[in-house]
Amino acid sequence: MDLHAQASQPGAADTYLFGRRQAWFAFAMTIALMMVDYIDRQVIVSLFPHLKSEWGLSDKQLGALVSAVSVTVALGAVPIALVADRYSRVKSIVAMAAVWSLASISCMFTRNYGQLLAARAVVGVGEAGYGSVGAALIASHFPARMRGALMAAFFSAASIGSVLGVLLGGFIAAKWGWRAAFGIVGIPGLVLALLYLGVRDYRTVALTPRIEEATRSTRGTARAIVARLMRSRTLLWVCIAAPAQLILVSAIWAWLPSYLNRVHGMPPDQAALRAALVVLCGALGSVVWGAVADRAGRRRPAAKLHVAAMVCVASAAVLALAFGAAHIGIVLSAQAQFGMLALGGFLMTCTVGVVAAVVIDVVHPGIRATGASVLSLFQNLLGLAAGPFIAGLLSDAWTLQHALVAMPVFGLLAAWAFVIASRSYETDLRVVAETVQAEANSALLGAPRGVPA
Repeated sequence: MDLHAQASQPGAADTYLFGRRQAWFAFAMTIALMMVDYIDRQVIVSLFPHLKSEWGLSDKQLGALVSAVSVTVALGAVPIALVADRYSRVKSIVAMAAVWSLASISCMFTRNYGQLLAARAVVGVGEAGYGSVGAALIASHFPARMRGALMAAFFSAASIGSVLGVLLGGFIAAKWGWRAAFGIVGIPGLVLALLYLGVRDYRTVALTPRIEEATRSTRGTARAIVARLMRSRTLLWVCIAAPAQLILVSAIWAWLPSYLNRVHGMPPDQAALRAALVVLCGALGSVVWGAVADRAGRRRPAAKLHVAAMVCVASAAVLALAFGAAHIGIVLSAQAQFGMLALGGFLMTCTVGVVAAVVIDVVHPGIRATGASVLSLFQNLLGLAAGPFIAGLLSDAWTLQHALVAMPVFGLLAAWAFVIASRSYETDLRVVAETVQAEANSALLGAPRGVPA
């Protein structure tokens, strides 16, 4: 590998890969698609009252309409990211956006619950791998020192998209019916997919023989992922902590409009507006806490994970009090409760940027998207898919209010796992840096690249 080729590889130097203009264009396009991704994913939560009224669905069935997307995202994330890693990130993203947008539009033509559930699952097939591939593309365009804040901003677009999805769903359903909501929000993704062809891709990174051989088949990929998890204690514990916190986040995002509608008697469109404001606080929080974690980690990298742990505990306490104050004899006005919900929303997204940056830091640059997809697998299957469904089950068994009081316990579980992950993070950083440096030296000297990663 010559020096020019090496400079064009992601993570080769702490500088812009193709220049500032290309980097920020890639970031803008990728973050715009992330926003549309979550508009299409979350538009349904403000439609719950309409679907429950028209089709007589249980809360478990309603929760499954959210969870179905996350399940298919989780199952497809690793193989799609593997294809993107070895072939083309840009073309993969274009194909993904086209599939999920068309699937979202198809939801408006469904005639029963089974058809809608299937269409929602196809939305997830299109979205599978987008977060990890998009994160890898952004990380490769920008200097390493900017990754924490950029990842937080990228994933905060999920919060902004969720805000818009909830708002648009409530508004469109009130004006033209719930079916129109699916069709209208699906169109922007098709437009952005075409524009994304202008993003410049990075050159596919050559792998060491051991990784190259391991990722040639589905079975080999599974073995490589298991080996990676077992070798990186940080990755293992982050893959426990991140979904635990997302169980709490996804439950609040999915069920807050219904909670405000049922408990406070708000019309669906007004409940959607209030819930969207809480999600907007989450979007702001993910950026703020990503920047705080970056700053805390400048002298000691493990401090990033300590920040995440502390804020997870704070979010659990605030949300438990917001939903359960009446059960312990504390009377909150509607304004005071909403203020606590907004504060909880601001706190609970604290892990979004941190976990993406940490995972990218502790995997080989040549399988960065695949490594991020391992995190995505856990976050979607054990976090985003589980949260709405668990809350729906508890709501059917108890009440929705009691279910939401119980959900913050998962924030405490996340905090515990982050503390454990912090103990191995700095060691794993050194291992990756030494491996990449050894490969670079071997390539420059013309020696065979057989250093294991």
